[in-house]
Amino acid sequence: MNQEDQSQYVGIDVAKSRLDVAVGQDGEYWQAGNDERGIRRSVERLLALQPRLVVLESTGGLEMPLMVELDAAHIPFALVHPGRVKEFARSVGQLAKTDKLDARLLARFGEAVKPPVTHLPGEAEQYVNALTVRRRQVLDMLVDERNRLAATRLSMRAKIEEHLAWLQAELAELDRQIEEQIQQVPHFQEKGAILRSAKGVGPVLCAKLLSGLPELGHLDRKKVAALVGVAPFNQDSGRRRGKRKTKGGRADVRAVLYMATVSAVRSNPVLKPFYQHLVKQGKLKKVALVACMRKFVTILNAMIRDMHPFSFPYQPA
Repeated sequence: MNQEDQSQYVGIDVAKSRLDVAVGQDGEYWQAGNDERGIRRSVERLLALQPRLVVLESTGGLEMPLMVELDAAHIPFALVHPGRVKEFARSVGQLAKTDKLDARLLARFGEAVKPPVTHLPGEAEQYVNALTVRRRQVLDMLVDERNRLAATRLSMRAKIEEHLAWLQAELAELDRQIEEQIQQVPHFQEKGAILRSAKGVGPVLCAKLLSGLPELGHLDRKKVAALVGVAPFNQDSGRRRGKRKTKGGRADVRAVLYMATVSAVRSNPVLKPFYQHLVKQGKLKKVALVACMRKFVTILNAMIRDMHPFSFPYQPA
């Protein structure tokens, strides 16, 4: 591949305070702050280069401001899992690691693998997703404070109880805002009514699927299961037949789906007998739950695809 072709792929190593930007394997390289000014200047330089693809790793949210600006500038980018890049580095024999080398590696990864372009959800989806993320954080704090309450000094319990009351009020307010957003956005309202028709789908799962899994209804059942991270992958080689395991996917969506499935296997007319059958066959309860999660999300995917409420029996294509 010539220098001109390589320059069509850009790698950006994102850190808390800095961006390392590499154009191709041997092209331009610069550093910029991971702040409003640094991101703006980097996007301006990328607009002049018109790259085919910008590749960056998921870094727990540090990459989000950059992604928003790339999306607004209509610069195609791909957000990739760090594990894939790490395996790629091993495959090409790159053992050294610096920020500059990591940026070059991302450009090389894009050139070789050509990952699909990442599309950000709309503003409404992003806002509802932010609300659901904050709700999860508040729930975690509630659990921590309740655990502390039993082991703290009597003289300090009033302060913890005061904080618990505030967290409960904050949780109620977040639930109100989530429900309000779903009712205000027309396509949320329509899809939400369809999702809520299935037993086990409450307001939290409904909001998370609408905001955190906008691909729902647009993928086949295997792809949507893999996207959530509930699709089993073979572990076979030669005569060896290993256990199939799930991996990857969107952990935040999967966590909410798991809790909803725990409830659904008690009342959902499809999942309840399916779960009981798997347990009777000797499957571990957690394995059976994961299988029910996979079945649950494929049913919901088919419901949104067909824009049809849940009916029993429901057979997704």
